[in-house]
Amino acid sequence: MAKGYWVVAYRWVSDADALTRYGAQAGPVVLAEGGRFVVRGGKATGREHGAAERTVVVEFPSYDVAVAVYESDAYQAAVRILDGVAERDFRIVEGPEQDSE
Repeated sequence: MAKGYWVVAYRWVSDADALTRYGAQAGPVVLAEGGRFVVRGGKATGREHGAAERTVVVEFPSYDVAVAVYESDAYQAAVRILDGVAERDFRIVEGPEQDSE
């Protein structure tokens, strides 16, 4: 089964405290559903029209789980913390099919 991923680039954040509160609320929701943070900020270099923004990549057991977590009431409550204080490019993508062994 192919895994699902959240790929999130933060265009801007005007309230670092709100981002911290969002992380404290959203992190446990993600982890409870089998999410794993692959990239969580850190160094970034933009190439080919890419910007060096804060980037987060989260891996989920499947694409369907990634979508369900995003759409969950618990995650949406966390997202509301960022209303008006952050702009993100948020994508949910499916990874390659995994070989079963």
